[in-house]
Amino acid sequence: MVDDTTHTDRLAAAASALAAAEGTAGRTEATARHADGAGRRRVAPPPDDPAVQDADADPESVARRIVLRQLTMGPRSRHQLEEKLRTRGCDDDVAARVLDRMTAVGLVDDAEFAQSLVRTRTASKGLAKRALVRELRDKGVGDEEIDAAVGSVDAESERARAEALVAKRLRTLGGLDPQVQARRLSGMLARKGYPPSVVYAVVRDAVNDAPEHQRD
Repeated sequence: MVDDTTHTDRLAAAASALAAAEGTAGRTEATARHADGAGRRRVAPPPDDPAVQDADADPESVARRIVLRQLTMGPRSRHQLEEKLRTRGCDDDVAARVLDRMTAVGLVDDAEFAQSLVRTRTASKGLAKRALVRELRDKGVGDEEIDAAVGSVDAESERARAEALVAKRLRTLGGLDPQVQARRLSGMLARKGYPPSVVYAVVRDAVNDAPEHQRD
């Protein structure tokens, strides 16, 4: 498991690198001289938008600033960064060189990204392995990194999360018909990626054991 502190440190490093890059390459204003000799002040375009960069702007510097800005906003997979660079008009070869360099220094790391996503999604949303795999694939993470990340999700802990989710949701379904409760609870677990066997067993036990359904 990758230490969250390490990830935070790397994001801080990205922020520092971005600040340095924008301090040297970016500018907030420029003075343009027109043919009549009059000086006029104009606001320069945002430093991370290659579509409106000066003609002599270094494409790799532009791409690097885009990547660093994205990383300061939150974890990103390499595929997500590639897509962002493409939408900003960066050349594919330039994007590849910049991302290769970022990977070499540890700022772009799909293995760490996958592990971070698994930790946060299981903790905040209670997602099961199937949903985690689907989300990681949607974000372009490779099978090797996915397998390593979800390998820490064991059946026992997954069932425990399912039970906790059902217990919490069941408290909001009091007074409903048991079949309605079971249907809603099953749908919730299925959407979070829990396998049918776990869904059936956990929901059955929770509904049957609910005090409101106990016979006197």
